[in-house]
Amino acid sequence: MIYVALLRGINVGGNNKIGMKQLKETFEQAGMHKVVTYINSGNIIFADYEDRSDAHAELSALLEQAIAADFGLQIKVLVRDMDEMTSVMQALPSHWTNDDQAKSDVLFLWEEINDIDILDKLPLKPGIGELVYVPGALLYSVGREEATRSGMNKLAGSKIYSYMTVRNVNTTRKIYALMQAAEKES
Repeated sequence: MIYVALLRGINVGGNNKIGMKQLKETFEQAGMHKVVTYINSGNIIFADYEDRSDAHAELSALLEQAIAADFGLQIKVLVRDMDEMTSVMQALPSHWTNDDQAKSDVLFLWEEINDIDILDKLPLKPGIGELVYVPGALLYSVGREEATRSGMNKLAGSKIYSYMTVRNVNTTRKIYALMQAAEKES
């Protein structure tokens, strides 16, 4: 099965520095196959051929332990499989961009907050931007001129923010393309 591991909070503001070459080696030593990293924000596409009863939880724990052992860092790892990423991509409007006109993100959710009720707990101002829940993620897009008024900046300081990891739509689309390429090779 093809997966992506989304690491939370590495290489941000000079903190939790991890080199991608070393991270790839860590994943390989942990038994992952066809490991590909994408940009320094902690996106790792890989194959796992083990028959695991609870693959997501087991892989997350295994990879968190491997990162702690190799780098001495407590980094949360969120694992998504191809089916879950396909669902996100099908819900992601094709016209959403992340550029000088719009800021569009995918907020991947840990199980603790993975429920449609999360929409009621966000500090976002109604009517500014578009927000969509899909199991496992929130999709959010706002015009650049409205971004500072949207309330998204308050999200980063909230308790629920620690249960999500954010990728812009360009990064998310590239991750999915890399997963598709890895699946074709399998």
